[in-house]
Amino acid sequence: MSSSPSLPARGSRLAALVVGLCWLAVLFDGLDMFIYGSVLPHMLASKALGITPDQAGDLGSYATFGMLVGALTAGTVADRIGRKKLMIACVTLFSLASGVCALSGSVTVFGLGRTLAGVGLGGLLPTAISMVTDYARGGRGALTIGALMTAHHAGGILSAYVAKWLVEPVGWRSAFWVCVLPLFFAPVLAKALPESLSFLVAKGRTEEARALAERYETELPGAPGTKSAADRWDALLALFRGGEWLQTLLYWLASFGGLLLVYGVATWLPTLMRGEGYNLGSALTFVVLFNLGGIVGMLVAGRASDAFGAPRVSAIWFALTAAGVFLLSVHMPLGVTYLVVFLTGVFLNSAQAMIYATVSVRSTPDNRATAVGWTSGMGRFGAVFGPWLGGQLLAANKGDWGFTAFALAGVSSTVFIGVAALRSARRPERSGAPRELLTTG
Repeated sequence: MSSSPSLPARGSRLAALVVGLCWLAVLFDGLDMFIYGSVLPHMLASKALGITPDQAGDLGSYATFGMLVGALTAGTVADRIGRKKLMIACVTLFSLASGVCALSGSVTVFGLGRTLAGVGLGGLLPTAISMVTDYARGGRGALTIGALMTAHHAGGILSAYVAKWLVEPVGWRSAFWVCVLPLFFAPVLAKALPESLSFLVAKGRTEEARALAERYETELPGAPGTKSAADRWDALLALFRGGEWLQTLLYWLASFGGLLLVYGVATWLPTLMRGEGYNLGSALTFVVLFNLGGIVGMLVAGRASDAFGAPRVSAIWFALTAAGVFLLSVHMPLGVTYLVVFLTGVFLNSAQAMIYATVSVRSTPDNRATAVGWTSGMGRFGAVFGPWLGGQLLAANKGDWGFTAFALAGVSSTVFIGVAALRSARRPERSGAPRELLTTG
């Protein structure tokens, strides 16, 4: 390999290109995820498609159910076709699905569009994290993942402005047409994004992987060990052996409450704030502040966890989240409400990440992926339940109970993760536990 002094600079620029492309893809992911919640107040007020509050909750759950399917199948599909192709497919799918929503003439067709969009959204994020991890510069994996996760919340901010600028003058369909535009980003990914190094090594394309690793000045990953189906089942059963079953259930229940909070609030925040007497413009400003808090929270969560321990910080974060969400049910001066929404975003959007960090440091290296994966999977049922719950409360004319119900979910996660932390307090953290920020998904 040439020792040209321009090579390090070139490798750095190319690595930044990979992270930048993935950041834009996740930005569009966040835009599509949050756009429904941003336009929902207008859709309910104008009775678009004849939508009712309980149907609105169901539609929010369709997207999160699609995300569950996408997240659970992403690894298998990526192992077959490659991370790059899967990212392109996911961007294409949720963009076209937004077109289905924009053209829909009934709640059924709109729901189909949101479900398909959810599949693409759920598959993109874990794949993008895998991609940037492959190309992160030495020692910067956690920082790179944290930076990538800010794109999801930047997409939430963008969704609020799209709704604010377009929905009132043009109509709710215009917001979903904007979400079709990422379709034109798919060819950019096809041309500029390299394939995952881990995938190339796993497929035996070692020479191609070595050339890319030298080009990006990163280490070539080792060939992954192959696990039989029996090995995978044994890793799952290990989560329940001895006294581990109770610990596992506590983590799963905490994750359920955490993702119920994340997706319930993401779907219903503008509508609930409008129900508290704020106009649509102010309600959408709350979405911006909530996601700005999410960006800050993602950047500080890992450092707080390293300093004080992930289990302890996770319990404190959920307690503060519950307090913040409950306060939103109280009509306060506008400036104070803005501050509470921002701080709630800080804690809510990173509390779930620290559940995964807690599970990670309390697991053995050979069982860590299974433990974290199943904790995330069980939590996603909460992601489906949260939007549905908000819709049922509004349909029963109990919208003022919405924030209280979500706050109780935060309290439950505080209790579950707190008890789990106390039960494992005497256990040393497993060696080799990753000190990195993990996705909320």
